[in-house]
Amino acid sequence: MVFVSPQLPFFVYGTLRPGEVNHDHFLRGRTRAEEPGRLTGSVLYDGPGYPYAVEAPGGGEVCGELVTALPERYAELLVALDRLEEYAPGDPRNLYERVEREVRRDADDTLVRAWVYVAADSVAARLRARGRPIESGDWLLRSSPRR
Repeated sequence: MVFVSPQLPFFVYGTLRPGEVNHDHFLRGRTRAEEPGRLTGSVLYDGPGYPYAVEAPGGGEVCGELVTALPERYAELLVALDRLEEYAPGDPRNLYERVEREVRRDADDTLVRAWVYVAADSVAARLRARGRPIESGDWLLRSSPRR
């Protein structure tokens, strides 16, 4: 049996955002819409050139974009983003997990189901213990120099 992922939008919050290093390489020509949004119940942590959203029920907010893929490009975009994030379903070595979460679209305050790459449990535990949170929740406003 083959598992087919629902064609949900993606919530991107780091290097895939407009103006960042991976945006044009991965998203240009593959999207129908990119809209500002917020993921609640998560804290953004600085990583080695890219951020991690760490789930924190009851606290935190991460700013980013809801990206809707062109239907005919969805499958290739899903594969490309999974590869970028080094995500493989069920792999204990994952740095990120692709999970379905509700994201608030800024334009109309609507909740939208979307794919989000969040820190895998082992990474999240390390970040909670000794990571550096990005207080604003916005990768574009981080205080560290742009990499």
